[in-house]
Amino acid sequence: MHDFEALPPVQRTAIAQSSSPQATVSLRRRQSPLAAASHQLAKLEALNLLDTTNCGDFSAVLANHGWNSFQPASLEIFQINIGKLCNMTCRHCHVDAGPDRREVMSKDTMDACLRALDQTTAHTVDVTGGAPELNPHFRYLVDQCFARGKHIIDRCNLTVLLLPTMEDLPAWLAERRVEVVCSLPHYRQRNTDAQRGDGTYEQSVEALRRLNAAGYGQGNPQRRLTLMSNPVGAFLSSGQATLEQEWKAGLLKHHGITFDRLITLNNMPISRYLEWLEESGNLQHYMELLVNSFNPAAIAGLMCRNTLSISWDGRLFDCDFNQMLELECQPTNGKPMTIHNFEMAWLAQRQIATNRHCFGCTAGSGSSCGGAIA
Repeated sequence: MHDFEALPPVQRTAIAQSSSPQATVSLRRRQSPLAAASHQLAKLEALNLLDTTNCGDFSAVLANHGWNSFQPASLEIFQINIGKLCNMTCRHCHVDAGPDRREVMSKDTMDACLRALDQTTAHTVDVTGGAPELNPHFRYLVDQCFARGKHIIDRCNLTVLLLPTMEDLPAWLAERRVEVVCSLPHYRQRNTDAQRGDGTYEQSVEALRRLNAAGYGQGNPQRRLTLMSNPVGAFLSSGQATLEQEWKAGLLKHHGITFDRLITLNNMPISRYLEWLEESGNLQHYMELLVNSFNPAAIAGLMCRNTLSISWDGRLFDCDFNQMLELECQPTNGKPMTIHNFEMAWLAQRQIATNRHCFGCTAGSGSSCGGAIA
């Protein structure tokens, strides 16, 4: 089931030695109660939000705005999480990924994903992790999706590109027209290292230079380089368009680096970010902020409406965040479904699973894997 041992020995060694900067240790390794999705959901449910604008009831809020039946729209994005293995352990990670997380999608499950993809009208395959590049079948999956004419997204933490066996990856991705979406908390060193570990910023800058050298970030739509930023603190993402101009000017001036677009993402109150909120005394305040900042204009564009999220073990979810909270898709026929017995007709009729964390995607300008939505 786990294909960690299929990785090249030099790569396994580099990961085991945590060669990339570490900001913390995974919840799973520490045996924290928050490693369990049920414990995270209970924490959120226990908060008293009766004095907030919407009382913390996401389903009621949807109904109040005419969404009595919250069902998906046409499927556009097939998002595949191919493992929780990562060479980093960032403080804000909602996946609780790290070098100790050996959950890696098998080639058999990958092939099931491809068979399911062929049943859909999805135009984009969004490959994520962990660090998806560490899956030993990552290149196989990309090649198969490229052969199908799909737009492919690789969600990259940047530092992984400096690991052994990854030196050719920027050029390899460019040849397959893969959009690289890179996580970078801030264009300044202090904020990035605070969230992701000392030395992360310098490695990220070097990785961005390598991507630029491969033709990324030069305005070519077939070599699109996207940066993704999460706030460093208990507040919402700022204006995406304004920040993009600031980031472009800053990275060009100080490092000569160019990129195509910036997307901003509200931090979700789950996993390691939930732990930070609790330890820093910000949990109640942050949840009140999310609920009180609800923006009805964000509902129609929520990623759970046009995206299907597949976990490393083949289970199906409405979105990446629901996946991390173990809130599986519930087809209307009541039969359990995985990628191995996939039927699009059943899934199209489902009700989308929601909970309090969903206020994170509807707060302010809205938030999704594609950035602001309102």
